[in-house]
Amino acid sequence: QVQLVESGGGLVQAGGSLRLSCAASGRTFSSYAMGWFRQAPGKEREFVGGISSSGSITSYADSVKGRFTISRDNAKNTVYLQMNSLKPEDTAVYYCAARFDGKIGVTEGAYDYWGQGTQVTVSS
Repeated sequence: QVQLVESGGGLVQAGGSLRLSCAASGRTFSSYAMGWFRQAPGKEREFVGGISSSGSITSYADSVKGRFTISRDNAKNTVYLQMNSLKPEDTAVYYCAARFDGKIGVTEGAYDYWGQGTQVTVSS
């Protein structure tokens, strides 16, 4: 069982930055691939990006490529989402998710555990 807790969300102006953190419980964090998803009001949850269990491979949605960066610290059982050049359309609840397979998945169904989400609001 893995428990995930996101933090770092908030209100930011367009063009600003935020860093989200996702702290995981359990001793096997380094075995899990981690993903970030987001869900805007009235929209389906969508893949933002992911990182492999070792941290050597990352993948991003086209909408955030070049602006967002995912990293992880396996010693701290934490994965991060650095968000730069934020746009109003980035406004959403952001979720982290863990996948036991160790490889990045791009669909919700690929992940085994989910956090409760953290709100990110970007004002224009």
